[in-house]
Amino acid sequence: MIELTTVADDEAVLHDGPRVVRRDGLEPDRDHEVEGVAFRTLPRPGGARLATVATVNDVHFGEQECGVIEGLEMGPILRSEPGETPYPEMMNRAAVAEIAASAPDVVVAKGDLTATGTRAEYQQFLDCYGPAFGERLVHVRGNHDGYFGETFADRAPVEVELPGVRLAVLDTTIPLQTTGQVSTEQLEWLDELGARTDRPVLVFGHHHVWSPESNSRHETYFGISPDDSERLVDVFVRRPALVGYFAGHTHRNRVRRFAATGEVPWVEVASVKDFPGSWAEYRVFENGILQVHRRISSPEALDWTDRTRAMFGGLYPSYAFGDLADRCFAIHPRPA
Repeated sequence: MIELTTVADDEAVLHDGPRVVRRDGLEPDRDHEVEGVAFRTLPRPGGARLATVATVNDVHFGEQECGVIEGLEMGPILRSEPGETPYPEMMNRAAVAEIAASAPDVVVAKGDLTATGTRAEYQQFLDCYGPAFGERLVHVRGNHDGYFGETFADRAPVEVELPGVRLAVLDTTIPLQTTGQVSTEQLEWLDELGARTDRPVLVFGHHHVWSPESNSRHETYFGISPDDSERLVDVFVRRPALVGYFAGHTHRNRVRRFAATGEVPWVEVASVKDFPGSWAEYRVFENGILQVHRRISSPEALDWTDRTRAMFGGLYPSYAFGDLADRCFAIHPRPA
């Protein structure tokens, strides 16, 4: 079945098994139809296009089995076939090639660079992404990277200034744990950045936030702890220059919006390593920013990600892919 994967202001991408259908040069904010699939292109923010940012997360160098969650025995468990390039290496090489072709100003890798937190796996990540992007690469650890007490990729927070936007990269990892946090020092740093910036700020971290509107509050929440999530949301409330928070960790495409922060998107982007095989592009214009989801589309990547659709009893696509509005959307300036 043909799927609409990507819609930008001027482009659409559909996938039909191994077949990739691209349409470029489309008019923004218009209804279109491609191979019987109807969609509307994103509105193009006003002004000139100023910068491009790309992100990846959950790249998991060193992983050998896909579809494993402790205590959940739904299957199937998938592995690279003998003689095949290990799937994390294959998927990441394909992602690097696509991202490089988009000529981004910065590439942010937001955690779970490794499967088991070893220095050797981290070196695999550096060997794959470093030669392609050099100083344009900004990366931070995730829970997998801190599982065994290593401290690589922990140099955060990081500020990156680009035309039309600033990037704020946070370290949300708690060493030796799966759950996340945002330290007081990082919250104070972000608050100060939000107060002084002269342009919108995109905030990145590995873990997603707990919803302040949730009826369930547990300190063992899978993402950022409820207390720290509330403090992070409070910084966004005070600082309208902060226009979005972008995480990984959950291996799915999802956007939430909270009453306290209005149209601010609280975003999760699916993993590189399995279905749908994602990376995200951010198109920065003078008067707004677009998130454009990309499905890694080399033949080998599409073959692997179609195989991994079957994970968790076939339920994985409904969880991981998300709706089009979870993948491709506009990020609006906020009134001061």
